Amino acid sequence: MNSPLNSNDSGIHLDRRQLLAGATAFGLAGLGAGPAMAQGQPKKGGTLRLGMEGGSASDSLDPRTYADSIPISYSLMFWNQLVEIDAKGNATPELAESWESKPGAAEWVFNIRKGITFGSGKALDADDVIYSINLHRGESKSPAKGILEPITEIKKLSTHQIQIIMKSGNADLPFVLSDYHLLIVPAGTTDFSKPDGTGAYTLAEWQPGVRVVAKRKPGNYWKPNRGNFDTVEIRYIGDSAARTQALLTGQVDAVNRLNPKTVALLAKNKDINVTRTKGTGNRYGFVALVDADPFKSRDLMLGLKYGIDRQKVINNVFSGYASLGNDQTVGPADQFYNANLKPKAFDADKAKFHFKKAGFSGALEVQVSDGCYSGAVDSGVMFQESLKKAGMALDVKRVSGDGYWDNVWMKVPFCSVFWGNRPTADLQISTQFLSGGAWNDTHFKSAALDKMVVDARIELNRDKRRELYAEAQRIISEEAGMVCFGVGDQMDGSSNKLKGLESHARYDMNDNRLAEKGWFV
Repeated sequence: MNSPLNSNDSGIHLDRRQLLAGATAFGLAGLGAGPAMAQGQPKKGGTLRLGMEGGSASDSLDPRTYADSIPISYSLMFWNQLVEIDAKGNATPELAESWESKPGAAEWVFNIRKGITFGSGKALDADDVIYSINLHRGESKSPAKGILEPITEIKKLSTHQIQIIMKSGNADLPFVLSDYHLLIVPAGTTDFSKPDGTGAYTLAEWQPGVRVVAKRKPGNYWKPNRGNFDTVEIRYIGDSAARTQALLTGQVDAVNRLNPKTVALLAKNKDINVTRTKGTGNRYGFVALVDADPFKSRDLMLGLKYGIDRQKVINNVFSGYASLGNDQTVGPADQFYNANLKPKAFDADKAKFHFKKAGFSGALEVQVSDGCYSGAVDSGVMFQESLKKAGMALDVKRVSGDGYWDNVWMKVPFCSVFWGNRPTADLQISTQFLSGGAWNDTHFKSAALDKMVVDARIELNRDKRRELYAEAQRIISEEAGMVCFGVGDQMDGSSNKLKGLESHARYDMNDNRLAEKGWFV
């Protein structure tokens, strides 16, 4: 992904081709174009059946609650966002037709598309956009609250134009507004049980934990060549073997998060397509609350980081379809990835040294669930085995996947976790590691890190910006409470009759927009 920053003595200068993103290069026509067209002209009709991991019976339609792939996928059937991320990781217009920043990137103007209506018939306007962003600000419990905190004011300039004013510049604001929580709803919406959106589909059946069914709206969707299916059904299939079997037997048309152990076999099936993307998949590992004993001890955390055999977990649990993790979540495909920050090799002696220095004796407990990610239980068991060699006992407690993100994650001192990809290093770090963030799942606090990230947002010199993000990654890797052993490859499977399921720089299932982007031949 190209940097949105250019060096300029007078202050931040943002590439006009990226900022004025609504005229020709990124206009409405561009929404239907791109690599998908290479697969042929999209056709209307049919029922798309998706078998997915990444949801539970506690799922909600309220965008302030989303935490996994199924809610993201169904939300994008009903609603749109201001900004969409394209396959290469660029910020492109969705309901925002174009945007521009003043020098310094602290004041932005977004132009809202005209002629777009919600399912209720209400015309989209600036009031809807302002209300939708503000849902996640102030007293909100939304996970997006932290990334919006730098915004001081949102003004309505006209019926289809808003101004966003920030405490300090952020050249990545369009990327921030692509966060999957930031859906555009009608102003005043408080009841999300009957989605009223500008998306291609309407809700027909709602059984969280079981299935979600949507129907295509009558008439033409405002995005050319998208919203092609008559019906879309998302089936909750948490077990990877059951998902694979459903695909092989034709019960579903596409599945996410293929089991790495079955990928090679599936790839030999002429009726199945496997879509693999390296370096952009989920970040897998374990998180500890560093404000809780015994994880307050940095030495204990270092012992855990030296005490996991990362390569062995990747080889045995992920069949090699992953890159080594280095205990932070900026991935190897990111332009500001710190390639000099090497993953800690398994070293039982170093682990023993740090455990002894921490003065901890006894057993640790980690709670794991394959409802967190497929392979979480096996990863925990392998962690347990490697820690034995370092003299540390680890009890692996297997818990239910249903409600895992509500009842276990950020609630218990040590548990399995995965983090999805974000389109920028700033978002990846800010979402998880800044002090006081809603999703700071290790309770890590570092004034130095906080300042570094803010400084990087407005740094003019690309090399200096890279240095700031590199140091931020080093601090997280050495001091925070995350043991990230691997960055998985994204791997989806689909029937060869389905088109539009392609590699994406952010999330699997074509950025969780397959229902909008796909079609049958």
